[in-house]
Amino acid sequence: MNKREFDAWIDSRLVAVEAALQQWVPNSAPAGLGDAMRYGVLDGGKRLRPLLVMAAAEATDGHREAALRASCAVELIHAYSLVHDDMPCMDNDVLRRGKPTVHVKFGEAQAMLAGDAMQALAFEVLTPDDGMPPALQARLCGLLARAAGHAGMAGGQAIDLASVGLPLDESSLRDMHHRKTAALLRASVLMGAACGELDRAGLAGLERYGEAIGLAFQVVDDVLDVTQASETLGKTAGKDVGANKPTYVSVLGLEAAMRHALELRDTAHAALSDSGLANTECLRLLADKVVERDS
Repeated sequence: MNKREFDAWIDSRLVAVEAALQQWVPNSAPAGLGDAMRYGVLDGGKRLRPLLVMAAAEATDGHREAALRASCAVELIHAYSLVHDDMPCMDNDVLRRGKPTVHVKFGEAQAMLAGDAMQALAFEVLTPDDGMPPALQARLCGLLARAAGHAGMAGGQAIDLASVGLPLDESSLRDMHHRKTAALLRASVLMGAACGELDRAGLAGLERYGEAIGLAFQVVDDVLDVTQASETLGKTAGKDVGANKPTYVSVLGLEAAMRHALELRDTAHAALSDSGLANTECLRLLADKVVERDS
């Protein structure tokens, strides 16, 4: 698959995801809540997690409607986490995706409610009355809940907040980001795979792939935080350094962090080769995209 074909694949999948989010994220929620929800999730972001769901589902010949719903559900969880992370009680940021954060635009209370509502909506999207086998609904809900909860994203954020100003070694930093960042990216891959059929080797390969790109995403994020301007990132650059948070750059150094991202990409490629799956080219190119991005 060449770059033009891959870009066309991305565009077609994103059109489907954006249309579904437009349909499922309400604008009729009371007292302006729908406006805050739609502001927080629509018309912005890389949509990497939905693309991973789609690519993994296609690699396993997955159920298309289930893959679309899983793509939107994981993006809703991601969007809710950003809304909450940006609030003054967390990271206290005013810029996200190149525009004011939700709490700046709508106020803190409305931002908290919008995040809560997006989290609930994710599981509503995964449990339609028809069109998806109940066992698949349960599997997808379990994968997403574990990735978002105390063992995953929320637990990682708790460690992050508790680690401000404290020295962390690479192992501890890896554990934090295994939860905070990698868990949801890994779940995106596994949710897509759950929409189809694969054997034990295929599952093990996709698990390794998801973990590797999840950590690579965070390493690159840490690198970009100190090498790019806010205008390029769409969020406040240098925020982690200013808050004295441990990062891959602060622990490893800039050049070593950049090398580590490439090593994780290579691990992801090897995991796909080991999976025995034939249709993994989009997953391979998404791993490249994670490491080569500039925002």
